[in-house]
Amino acid sequence: MHKWSALTAVSIGTFMLLVDVTIVTVALPAVARDLGATLGGLQWVLDGYALALAAVLLASGALADRHGRRKVYLGGTVLFAAASLLCAVAPDAGLLIAARFLQGLGGAAMFATTVAILSVAYSGKDRGVAFGVWGAVNGAAAAAGPIAGGLLTEHLGWRWIFLVNLPVSLVAIWFTLRGVTESHGRASTGNKLDLAGTVTFTLSAAAVTFALIRGGDAGWAAPSTLAAFALAALALVAFIAVERRTDHPMLDLRLFARPSFSALMAAAVLAQAAAFAYLPFTTVWLQQFLGKGPVDAGLLGALPMSAAAFVAAAFGGRFLQRVPPRWSIGTGLLLIGAGALLQARLTPASTGAALIPGLIVVGLGVAAVLPTMASAALAAVPNERSGMAGGAVNTFRQLGFALGVAVFGSIFAHRLAGRHAPTDAVNHVVAVAGFVALAAAVLVLLVVRTGRPAWEAPAAPKAAEHPVVGESV
Repeated sequence: MHKWSALTAVSIGTFMLLVDVTIVTVALPAVARDLGATLGGLQWVLDGYALALAAVLLASGALADRHGRRKVYLGGTVLFAAASLLCAVAPDAGLLIAARFLQGLGGAAMFATTVAILSVAYSGKDRGVAFGVWGAVNGAAAAAGPIAGGLLTEHLGWRWIFLVNLPVSLVAIWFTLRGVTESHGRASTGNKLDLAGTVTFTLSAAAVTFALIRGGDAGWAAPSTLAAFALAALALVAFIAVERRTDHPMLDLRLFARPSFSALMAAAVLAQAAAFAYLPFTTVWLQQFLGKGPVDAGLLGALPMSAAAFVAAAFGGRFLQRVPPRWSIGTGLLLIGAGALLQARLTPASTGAALIPGLIVVGLGVAAVLPTMASAALAAVPNERSGMAGGAVNTFRQLGFALGVAVFGSIFAHRLAGRHAPTDAVNHVVAVAGFVALAAAVLVLLVVRTGRPAWEAPAAPKAAEHPVVGESV
């Protein structure tokens, strides 16, 4: 069996499920026309997937430990493919949003096993290379989504952005069967599904996202908005109470007593929001106000970032894995912030090319942040909690995208409703993203003290030794 077959299997699946976070962005105008979706509905088409992905990642890890990481990865891929087919044939926005939630569940089952599969398959410097490639795939996938979406939407129709997942899923399944060895968790450490924690976390995340989207539509003092915020707070309190009392929490809250871990989780949320969550709104500006087609919108709105992230990660990934995470992540966030602020200088006479320099800088920052974020979290916690830490990074990253879309959507809608120029609305959204990234950079540089290079984070035990249960993500 080829040395890198497991990495290939994980990379294909990861690329597909992360592309689907952003592939819809350039198709939003076409979806709105065909299905009569409102701005709020379009935000849910994006957030439904990201929320489901975030909400069940850690719970999926417990299932993977009990039933087998390879088996759960394959099951998630099958569910993802089936949900993609449902998305493609959805007759209205409501069913499309529901199918996107199902897609997120399948994606979570896949994503939940990626770190464990790589940790079991590789160690030492090979593990650093594997995480570097996987991180490059993470960054390139999220930014490449709008490009693929533009090509498919313009030439075949928006439904093909989901149909294309069917053959890719088959390829991922083939490589998984060929190259991934089954592994489980140790029964002695517990691998029970934390159902109460999963439900309360999901409810809190969904309620706060609804409140943010609803606030932009109905007003921040509207009863429905205030009720959603109250429900989110109550669910969060319930989640904390559940996690503190259960013997097998999906997220051990004691990890947050470590300043470095807490800072990295905050950075995961803020980095994903700042780097990617504004892209739907620059895409709307390019298509609806500049008259660009989906392909041009995807190329102008994402290709510079995607290319810069991929090239920088490919050539600098091994070096970054040897730099203390505080500096690689902090510097990357500074670049993301600077790149966003470069884009926030549009005028009514600006063309789409005005976004390119800033997108390139953001891409360089993404290449520095994403490849080291997960392994830095592993290095910041005890060895027996390394899998849970990796899963938490993925969870908080996707939550950051969902919340970012909701917040930026409210800002965008508010500026347009105030009869400001579309360029002014885009400038405000991207400027907020820039300041968010800069704040995250300051937090990481001041607080994170994980001294080990990311590739020296301890490897998980081999499959025959039964890696730690409940922490496979």
